[in-house]
Amino acid sequence: MSGPTLSDRMNINSQIEHLQAKYVGTGHADLTRFEWAINIHRDSYASYVGHHNMMAYFATVENESIGRVKYEFLQRMLLPCGIPPRRDDEEASEEEQEERDAAPPKKKKDEEESEE
Repeated sequence: MSGPTLSDRMNINSQIEHLQAKYVGTGHADLTRFEWAINIHRDSYASYVGHHNMMAYFATVENESIGRVKYEFLQRMLLPCGIPPRRDDEEASEEEQEERDAAPPKKKKDEEESEE
């Protein structure tokens, strides 16, 4: 029995390309670690929200209502891993840099309460 032929390899590659084009979460060669983590987290939250028994379990564990837990999970899907890191090829423009430098530092809540 011989190994896969060239036509088999081409067929497999075309199937992989088709899956990657059809489904966002399957990834591609240029996918960053952060983007991959976002896909995993969003898929997990979507699965939890879609399965009522899992929502009941999370609600019981957190001592919250199912609706509240579902709402929290939907909110977490927006930025599941936090703010994306800066890419090396995306450098801040001079205007953005000047705006950040000119803005006064933000006060913490504790400092605001002590002033009042």
